[in-house]
Amino acid sequence: MPEQRPTAPATGPRDGAGERAIQASPLRQGRDTAKMTIEKRPFGQFWNEPVTRYGLTSKGGVTVGILDYGAIIQTLEVPGREAPADVVLGFDTLYGYLRGHPFFGAVAGRVANRIPAGRFRIDGQTYQLGVNAPANNHLHGGFRGFDKYVWQSEAYTAGDTDVVQLQRRSPDGEEGYPGNLDTTIRYALNAENMLTFEVSAAADAATIVNIVQHSYFNLAGHDRGDIRSQTLSIAADMVTPTDASLIPTGEVMRVAGTPYDFRAPTRLGEAMEKTGGVFDINFVLRSAEERLTPCAQLTDPASGRVMTMATTAPGVQFYNGHKIFDQAQVGKGGHRYPAWAGLCLETQAFPNAVNHPHFPSMVVRPGEPYHHETTYTFTIADT
Repeated sequence: MPEQRPTAPATGPRDGAGERAIQASPLRQGRDTAKMTIEKRPFGQFWNEPVTRYGLTSKGGVTVGILDYGAIIQTLEVPGREAPADVVLGFDTLYGYLRGHPFFGAVAGRVANRIPAGRFRIDGQTYQLGVNAPANNHLHGGFRGFDKYVWQSEAYTAGDTDVVQLQRRSPDGEEGYPGNLDTTIRYALNAENMLTFEVSAAADAATIVNIVQHSYFNLAGHDRGDIRSQTLSIAADMVTPTDASLIPTGEVMRVAGTPYDFRAPTRLGEAMEKTGGVFDINFVLRSAEERLTPCAQLTDPASGRVMTMATTAPGVQFYNGHKIFDQAQVGKGGHRYPAWAGLCLETQAFPNAVNHPHFPSMVVRPGEPYHHETTYTFTIADT
């Protein structure tokens, strides 16, 4: 889902992050600050509020840089057969993120993906969201979604795992959404080179929630061309087809015999030849039990880097970054990102599920909290 977002101003009022304390999780309760190895440094200011970058490092050699602005994964350095590489697209400075970008590394919410005309109903009540995308769509939370706030943040170590925790309250009426929503995001990196993205949220009124991690991955390195030589597999037998404005039609279609068949590892260049170089569609994952289940695997044969994903979500959006070049994005190290410079695998609720009752529900009610967890495990393939 690549549309450019409106540029946010660099000065202005504070966002009120952290107005209400969120109850600590068992992970947080077990923190050990005496063993903390997390780097913390300033990363500029947004609306006169300081932005912090946290650096986590695993014993296995993975390092990740996380910003409390937009809950962004700014860097992700992963070992390879010969040398490590930073495998996510992004910027060296906060200005790159403020000037407008296609959600590089950010968290999209309150509801990621598209809602046509920004309109939905809950319990007979119609709600109107901001329409911020082409074809009269609401996209990724609106004009100022979760990606454009500084979150209350802290870092700690629990056993062999380093954690960055981010919190904020999305107030009733923000971008048109009903109810106050208290959200906690945790990034955790353990000794086995597993990075976990975990979201918990609770609402005081019926609302809709679909909070997504929107990193663009290139396992060869963010500055090493495009992803066409890499292979992808997705544990999905079906997709949700879309209309011309990328809104699901409500149909569920089998992937067998289509260009969307990634049930076996598939070279991305060969797959893209069948679609004119375009992928931007939701895959229906096989597990519907809301437990952590393997969902996708990306491999770079040249470096040997392998990323294996598991999630509790019912779907994953595969976007292959075909519009990046048109947006003239100059990223880290002054590198201009080409088309297909990185791909997104956004674990999620089905797009526009609130308007398709037969899709898994994205409605969250008081006393029924939202939870979404995805893991990314990095290994090196044998030659």
